[in-house]
Amino acid sequence: MLVFPNAKINIGLNIVEKRSDGFHNIESCFYPVGWTDALEVTDSGELLFESDGIAIPGNNSDNLCLKAYKMLSDDYQLAPVKLHLLKSIPVGAGLGGGSSDAAFTIKALNQYFNLHISFEKQLEYARRLGSDCAFFILNEPAYCFEKGDHFEDIDLSLKGKRIVMVNPGIHISTIEAYAGVVAKPGESDLRNALKLPVSEWKFQVKNDFEATLFRKYPLLEELKTKIYECGAEYASMSGSGSTIFGIFDQEINLRSHFKPFMVWQGFLK
Repeated sequence: MLVFPNAKINIGLNIVEKRSDGFHNIESCFYPVGWTDALEVTDSGELLFESDGIAIPGNNSDNLCLKAYKMLSDDYQLAPVKLHLLKSIPVGAGLGGGSSDAAFTIKALNQYFNLHISFEKQLEYARRLGSDCAFFILNEPAYCFEKGDHFEDIDLSLKGKRIVMVNPGIHISTIEAYAGVVAKPGESDLRNALKLPVSEWKFQVKNDFEATLFRKYPLLEELKTKIYECGAEYASMSGSGSTIFGIFDQEINLRSHFKPFMVWQGFLK
């Protein structure tokens, strides 16, 4: 079985408060995009995890795909499989690639073994693995709150808009990103702001991580400025990572503008 875990962008990200458990409550709009990894599940005499493509930090035993398998196997006594991941979504980039890999592992194993796990139970499993994981079970535009693992429907469609995503290869860990922020309620209601035309988001829809991370990594602010200069209706850093994206009203090819960085571009759905 072959599945393609996709990335997401954050459209707005307010860090609302620090929780008693050490995490933070946020509010954001998560929107799926077409930048994908590839995950293959095949029969195997023993449990194996392999990866190619972009190097994944840490040991294979810590990989979220493997943790997802072991979590389901505790409840369903799964036969061993080989999980092979082709990693294309950059790591530490604010795109949720690792979370997506984990969520798609849950969904793939559910189908592969005909487990008939309910949608709600899949969400529960995903929340155990990480704050962003549950979104990828849903994998539709959503207003996200608490740790980013609870959702409400949002009336937002960017279908037909063009997105350009630029990753300069700077790895920003979640710990590093949160170290410089002060939690506070958003200045405006994000859901109301996203009802405005995309061209007006620039003045209303903010990512709280930008203030400190742009000072530490000036290149990120330079990339955002350049994307606007190329005609973006809206540009922002995604999540707590180093990817800067721009939303355009027309088809555009910016690969030559951002050499030698990783660039993904395509239409939003």
